[in-house]
Amino acid sequence: MFKPLIHWAAAFALAATASLPARAADFPTRPVRLLVPFSPGGGIDQLARIAAVKMAEDLKQQVVVENMAGAGGAIAAKTVANAAPDGYTLIFNSSSAVATGLLGKERLGFDPVKDFAPVSLVAQFPLVMVVNPKVPARNMKEFVELLRKNPDKYNYGSSGNGTAIHLASELFKTLAGVNMQHVPYKGTAAAMQDLLGGRIHMMLDGVPPQIGNIHEGRVRALGVTTTERSAMLPDVPTVAEAVPGYAFPFWVAIYAPAGTPQPVLDRLAAAVSAAAKDPQSRQRFKDAGSDAVGSTPAELAAFWKQQIDLYSGIVSKTGIKLDGE
Repeated sequence: MFKPLIHWAAAFALAATASLPARAADFPTRPVRLLVPFSPGGGIDQLARIAAVKMAEDLKQQVVVENMAGAGGAIAAKTVANAAPDGYTLIFNSSSAVATGLLGKERLGFDPVKDFAPVSLVAQFPLVMVVNPKVPARNMKEFVELLRKNPDKYNYGSSGNGTAIHLASELFKTLAGVNMQHVPYKGTAAAMQDLLGGRIHMMLDGVPPQIGNIHEGRVRALGVTTTERSAMLPDVPTVAEAVPGYAFPFWVAIYAPAGTPQPVLDRLAAAVSAAAKDPQSRQRFKDAGSDAVGSTPAELAAFWKQQIDLYSGIVSKTGIKLDGE
């Protein structure tokens, strides 16, 4: 006598399931917000705006870039984590903001893994290790030897405790077997001033901001943090050529709130892929010192797990904490 009830339940489930692709096929029907957890005008903001232009064309809706800086990216991340899981509120996240979120998830009020759904890996780019020209090391091999002979004599600057630059520097110390003092700053601009002034000895930074300093001899480039050399600095070796196993790419990716339907995630990822494949967009990414990717949600999820494992391992070995913890 329960047979009609089973048929009713099955019909209800089928109708609910069938409605998801239909809604996804119509998505989006209004502008999409793309939150950038940094101030306008910076490198991450520039990459977000490059992606947004072509995404809007593909989606046939505006993709509105909104800058929401503060708390190392936590304000924007919490806003997206608490947004409706409908694909209309996204975050253009960077490895630095993710590292901050991973370290401070209890205090910051969101979980950088559980509260977000991967959409697409947008682009990757190397950092470059630069030293003050007065540091007596002409290349990475000599720098490692110098540090090993003089433990804790030399220091490095970062954009703050718990940032990706901090983690990348600590990974270098661990794999190279050296000791350096960490000097945290509130952003790379202040650290760069002290590097040029000789008050700190080394720092990692994006390639484009350092091109002029390198070519004019204000800093000396020792290596890039990716497994391949940078097209913008073809004569600068990778750090891994002197420190085997070292790799720390900087990257940007788009995430939606957890619970966003898979068809919506796939539609958004297709729009990112269109931006990554567009010749003009690819050139704009390249001019900004990055390589366009445009992955699927599944590909970003796999990459994301790899990066979280990397960050967690560094934190576990070094005991890195955010300011105030």
